[in-house]
Amino acid sequence: MNTYLLVKWLHVVSSVLLAGTGFGSAFYLFSANRSESLQARAVVARLVVRADLWFTTPAVIVQPCSGLWLAHTAGWPLSTPWLIASLALYALAGACWLPVLWLQLKMAREVEAALLEGRPLSVQYRRWQRAWEWLGYPAFAAMLAVFFLMVNKPRLWA
Repeated sequence: MNTYLLVKWLHVVSSVLLAGTGFGSAFYLFSANRSESLQARAVVARLVVRADLWFTTPAVIVQPCSGLWLAHTAGWPLSTPWLIASLALYALAGACWLPVLWLQLKMAREVEAALLEGRPLSVQYRRWQRAWEWLGYPAFAAMLAVFFLMVNKPRLWA
């Protein structure tokens, strides 16, 4: 196997980890947050934080590195419109994801503390939850658009 195909495989696998873990984790935390069970919320929040740290974070790093290497090797200049749009959308998703990570950590700590102390969740938890959800929508849409651009490589402007 040549280097290009190996890097391309790594790029595809890391995109699966990035999107799959991100979308799956979001679904489970979104669903758990609609449960009355603090135990369920605590378990899911803890696992979502782990999944983001173990799977999503490495994929977030591998994606642009492998993608830029592939584009360069294939002869696509960075001034190519679909590549510019892809990078901008990836940056938008990343700009949403960083605060999401921070919010997930705060939410996980809060639900654990509420469980240990035998109290309901703070009002702040609901605020964090709403912000976490609203940051997820543009990140999700941006990643779908990136996948579209990567696969189709459309002429956006000339």
